[in-house]
Amino acid sequence: MILPAFALIFGLLLLVWSADRFVDGAAATARYAGMPPLLIGIVVIGFGTSAPELVVSAISSLQGNPGLALGNAYGSNISNIALILGLTAFISPITVKSGVLRRELPILLGVTILGAALLLDLTLSRFDSCVLLLVFTVVMGWSIWNGLKQRQDSLGVDVDDMLDKNPMSRQSAMVWLLVGMCLLVVSSRVLVWGAVEIARGFGVSDLIIGLTVVAIGTSLPELASALAAIRKGEHDLAIGNVIGSNLFNTLAVVGLAGAIRPLDIGAEVLYRDSLLMGLLTLVLFMVRADKDGEKKISRVDGFLLLIIYLGYSGYLISKVFGLV
Repeated sequence: MILPAFALIFGLLLLVWSADRFVDGAAATARYAGMPPLLIGIVVIGFGTSAPELVVSAISSLQGNPGLALGNAYGSNISNIALILGLTAFISPITVKSGVLRRELPILLGVTILGAALLLDLTLSRFDSCVLLLVFTVVMGWSIWNGLKQRQDSLGVDVDDMLDKNPMSRQSAMVWLLVGMCLLVVSSRVLVWGAVEIARGFGVSDLIIGLTVVAIGTSLPELASALAAIRKGEHDLAIGNVIGSNLFNTLAVVGLAGAIRPLDIGAEVLYRDSLLMGLLTLVLFMVRADKDGEKKISRVDGFLLLIIYLGYSGYLISKVFGLV
């Protein structure tokens, strides 16, 4: 059990580091290619921070552990809202100014409902997966069109500021893009092996491991990005990462995992994980406006989100030890 535990920890650390390098390299490369800042924020950074979930889930499915793939995607979505936004808002209230992000929230809610509806028969078939991937293609197309059409937005300003504060040469950007991509694959393989071996050792399902340890680990790039963005006052970038990541996880990550290897799911995925994911997404619509009319996730909201996450994680951990 010592070697799998070491593989899990080492894999997570390398995954987080390589994902950060990959996103930085991709964003800088996109800027050199002439991509508008708003489009970089929506597509490259928003979706790019979910690269760990995509690679981990793909490898999990290829190796015959689709439960780990599904748990990783759904667990990451729950972590993104309850843990990452909760912790970030508790440290510093998040103000949402971007009109683009407000338009993406209804899409995220609709996508979450679609994902749950496709699982009502307790299977994730290749047909279901193709539907998710098709919707992802449409959402990507809409995001690109929207980014090209509306170049002026507070999210684009945040991205411009971030890239100006972290300059990178064209050659360095391409090197880190390729190196980060390669290390993502290597670290994911190490992580998946360690997670599966630990799950077998404790006699728990790979779904639970995916919802907890692996989900938190693959969400660390989003957490690091959110905290860095808040520290620099780039609030729209912080919440934009979460919305983009959850869209990517629900559509591309789950879709790719199911396309590689269809799976049967337990009813608890619907009434526990998918339901909580939908409720947390709905909570983002209920964010109050301050006296200036701006949407804000307050410290109280952040604290409540953290309580929800701790309760959910505590329940999953209790299942591991047979307490519930």
